[in-house]
Amino acid sequence: MAKKVGVSEATVSRVLNGKPGVSDTTRQAVLTALDVLGYERPTQLRGERARLVGLVLPELQNPIFPAFAEVIGGALAQLGLTPVLCTQTKGGVSEADYVELLLQQQVSGVVFAGGLYAQADAPHDHYRLLAARNIPVVLVNAAIEHLGFPGVSCDDAVAVEQAWRHLASLGHERIGLLLGPGDHVPSARKLAAARAVAGDLPEEFVARAIFSIEGGHAAASRLIDRGVTGIVCASDPLALGAVRAARRKGYGVPGRISVVGYDDSAFMNCTEPPLTTVRQPIEAMGRAAVELLNAQIGGTAVPAEELLFEPELVVRGSTGQAPRD
Repeated sequence: MAKKVGVSEATVSRVLNGKPGVSDTTRQAVLTALDVLGYERPTQLRGERARLVGLVLPELQNPIFPAFAEVIGGALAQLGLTPVLCTQTKGGVSEADYVELLLQQQVSGVVFAGGLYAQADAPHDHYRLLAARNIPVVLVNAAIEHLGFPGVSCDDAVAVEQAWRHLASLGHERIGLLLGPGDHVPSARKLAAARAVAGDLPEEFVARAIFSIEGGHAAASRLIDRGVTGIVCASDPLALGAVRAARRKGYGVPGRISVVGYDDSAFMNCTEPPLTTVRQPIEAMGRAAVELLNAQIGGTAVPAEELLFEPELVVRGSTGQAPRD
């Protein structure tokens, strides 16, 4: 520990035993090193949380999550808080395991940018544990009700309305909706919005998939076989899968099938064709999440409500006039 911080072993001993004669800067450096190296704080020091903040992401393959991590991590650093990135992997460390680890590190708070809180049927005990410990938490993008944490979300209803009206303005009458799993809260919101704007949305024009290009490919193939000419997707990877599905069937995009994504994640303007998508305001959402977290860390009571941010339709080359036949 002394070697890590660049001080003497006697200095580390004084800090760990709560003895005087150590500057605040050195004391904080020792405590931070203790947290980073994974050692448990002595009992008398556990009441003072580290300047660490957990940033929990479901994955890094979808470019939207690294984008959120960059914004949130930068905003935390400006406040003197150090983000601890926790990324789930299939068959690896679970979200609950990460929460336990973060609690051991005496983190000041946790930001979840995607995760089990958005799935109604998933386990949520680890969120209740955070609430019981009074750990400041902020959730990014639609959570299930009654978790009791503040959140920031892109307005799913507005996003679908923008995408749907865009396709309708191009003459599309058979529009399909490609969503995530059935218990996924943002997808449920998008479905409700689509039904409201479409008036009559046949059940066979709604398909669900895991959030991946492969999942989008399989689900979009079913929609295309059912006669849709336009597809509104719940993520950009799903939309890229839909483009692949159309091409595998010999259909041009947008000549025969038009596709709209969601997120406007990195490189969507570099695909072929460039993807029409609904952009999440990542910068504004990420900074708002950090502001909410920092207020809680400072002892300010923050209402357990959701701040909705307006998305923006970005029209590119994957949408065009509906086919005439």
